[in-house]
Amino acid sequence: MPSPVPMRPVALVAGLVVVGVILGLFFLEKGVTLQGEILKVRTLPLEGTNTVMVVDFRFVNPSKKSAFWVRSVEVILEDKNGNPITGTTVAEADARRLFQYYPILGQKFNDSLILRDKIPPGSTADRMIAASFDLSEADMQARKNLTLRITDVDGPVAEIHEKAK
Repeated sequence: MPSPVPMRPVALVAGLVVVGVILGLFFLEKGVTLQGEILKVRTLPLEGTNTVMVVDFRFVNPSKKSAFWVRSVEVILEDKNGNPITGTTVAEADARRLFQYYPILGQKFNDSLILRDKIPPGSTADRMIAASFDLSEADMQARKNLTLRITDVDGPVAEIHEKAK
C-alpha cells in the first residue's frame, strides 16, 4: 500500500489565500454611500442677519448588504463669492417648533435626518434638515451652490448637491 503524498506547506497556504480572496470578493461590498437629490429649499430670516434654511431631500442607499449609519449631517452653502459656509444644524425638536411658530415656512413634510439614523440597504426615504446661518436671506438666495454632507459612522461620506439654478 503506497503511503500518501505529504502536502506541501506552500501549496496549502496558496490554496487558503485563493479561497480567502474569493470569499472576500463575495461577501465584502465596496464602500457604502448614499445617492440623492435636494427637493426643496426654504429660508426664514430671523433676528439681524441670522437666517434658517430648511432643506427637503430624497436619498437612496444603493447597497445590497450594508446599512448607512449617520454620524453627522452638515449643510454647506457656497456664497456668491465661492466661499463655503457651514450652517449650524437644528435639532428635530427645535425644527418642529420652527414650523409651529413660523407658519410662513409651510408644512413640515419629513422628519429630520438625525445622528444614529440607520438607512437600510436598498431603501429610499425623504427627509429634511434645518440649519442656521449668520447670513441675510438675500445672501442665502444669491448662493452658488448648496451641499448636504452626510457622514457614516465608519467613515464614508455622501454629498448631495443642489441642482444648478
